[in-house]
Amino acid sequence: MSSPTPERRDHFETERPNPASARLDELSIAEAFDVMQREDASIPLAIAAAREDIVRAIELVADRLARGGRLVYVGAGTSGRLGVLDASECPPTFHSDPSQVLGVIAGGERALTNAVEGAEDSAVGGAADVDARAVGQRDVVFGITAGGTTPYVHGALARAKERGAVTVFLACVPREQAGDEADVSIRVVTGPEVVSGSTRLKAGTATKLVLNMVTTLAMTRLGKVHGNLMVDVDTKANAKLWQRGIALVARIVGCERELAEELLTRADGRVKVAAVMGVARVEAAEARARIERAGGFLRRALER
Repeated sequence: MSSPTPERRDHFETERPNPASARLDELSIAEAFDVMQREDASIPLAIAAAREDIVRAIELVADRLARGGRLVYVGAGTSGRLGVLDASECPPTFHSDPSQVLGVIAGGERALTNAVEGAEDSAVGGAADVDARAVGQRDVVFGITAGGTTPYVHGALARAKERGAVTVFLACVPREQAGDEADVSIRVVTGPEVVSGSTRLKAGTATKLVLNMVTTLAMTRLGKVHGNLMVDVDTKANAKLWQRGIALVARIVGCERELAEELLTRADGRVKVAAVMGVARVEAAEARARIERAGGFLRRALER
């Protein structure tokens, strides 16, 4: 059920001391800033090196979501919190069902704000959390572990495969240092941290960037982005998002804000419906029908 944790870890990329920051405690804050900035500048290159596997993972996620499946992030500590963060940002950004993208963290909700370190050592706990979500064949279970060995994540992925789900693994060490059996293995090798072993730094930043790509590009493939506009934004969530919705409608329709707000109100806050109403000069019911016939894609609805 789990990948055995090695007796020693000091040879791992994420654990090795970083020569660039060897005198960090002696540097001025300005000098230390420069060290951290130079190290962070290497992160995009590490992500680019994993391009092929990241693209494969996004294609799988988009395919499963289009079939009615779910994306389930699984992780511990910083990795788990980043998965929960990315999942929680999908509903307001893409007006997605909260159950469509889930974040599962070792130790449960308490681990979001408190360290529950022992929870990551339980492969059985990872498997149980997958069972609790009734993971199935239409789902993607996406395991995140910076160092690549977290038993909780390996246990979750093993059980997910048993239940027929597609699995993705994201780590920041080379595969030869920590193996996995996922369908897609993403390795963003960020190297030694500025503070040795503190994977909330470069590894955490890289993880956030990868997860940004996964949900953003998968949701775009589902028609939730028009051009580069977040047209499925939940405009009723707060005043800021309502104003954002007005601006989106005004931009797409090519009208003044007053008319855009009127259209958005008549469209019950749905930007795509308001846009079709304004461009095609139809009522909300017809606009919704056109969008449905277009599979949810605003561009197709407007072209028709």
